Amino acid sequence: MQGYTKKMHVRLESDPAKLVQYELPLGDQLIALNPLIGKSIRLTYTGNIACVHCNRAIKKSFNQGYCYPCFISLAQCDLCIMKPETCHYEAGTCREPGWGEAFCFQPHIVYLANSSGIKVGITRQTQIPTRWIDQGAVQALPIFKVRSRYISGLIEIVFAKHVSDKTSWQQMLKSKAEPVDLAAKRDELIKICSAELAEISQRFGLQAFELLLNEPVVDIHFPVDSYPVKVKSFNLDKNPDIFGVLHGIKGQYLLLDTGVINIRKFSGYELEFSAD
Repeated sequence: MQGYTKKMHVRLESDPAKLVQYELPLGDQLIALNPLIGKSIRLTYTGNIACVHCNRAIKKSFNQGYCYPCFISLAQCDLCIMKPETCHYEAGTCREPGWGEAFCFQPHIVYLANSSGIKVGITRQTQIPTRWIDQGAVQALPIFKVRSRYISGLIEIVFAKHVSDKTSWQQMLKSKAEPVDLAAKRDELIKICSAELAEISQRFGLQAFELLLNEPVVDIHFPVDSYPVKVKSFNLDKNPDIFGVLHGIKGQYLLLDTGVINIRKFSGYELEFSAD
């Protein structure tokens, strides 16, 4: 099979196992990957790349799949997407005000997750549990429902003074994180950060964010039969032909016995895929 790829599609099973099901998009095709655990697979990069937004043929991609004109013009590629606290919509300088209104001014969730350890993060409410899965989190707990992306970013900064806001992808891929008490950590952070949270509430109003005290911890299990002892990351630009036994899938990574590859990083690349 051959086609241009994007990040893997994920689905969290609703049964007690809570196992993530993965599909690899290649053009209009979707390849079910879970049944291939333990089998040999091959990914071959053809040398062709297409922008994930405008579909133009390009020689180099930016920001996980965009051509340069899209990268510098689209609001979804702006710095404020990664750092919401830098939002400049109110200054009238948003690249695409209409897109910003639809994307940023909708309910967001501030959460704690356990991937390579406890971290704080934010995501649109509609992206739960996809965001947690893409980060390789084995546990996640919503803390606040927030009115906008900007405000959720401000809360994240407050919490990030006391807990990490990043995932160590190498550590995440080496093993399954040990369970932690996310509810206890939530209560600790709320207590420590109460004054700063009150300031945010006073600045934006009582309806700016809602504390979620009754949300359960979500457990997530990934299809992995063995973790790599040492993480060797493949780069399709340097090594266009990758093959090996698929030992697992976690986050947006395929875990082969020969190394790991971040599929999302190579969005827009045309790949040939085969499996034994």
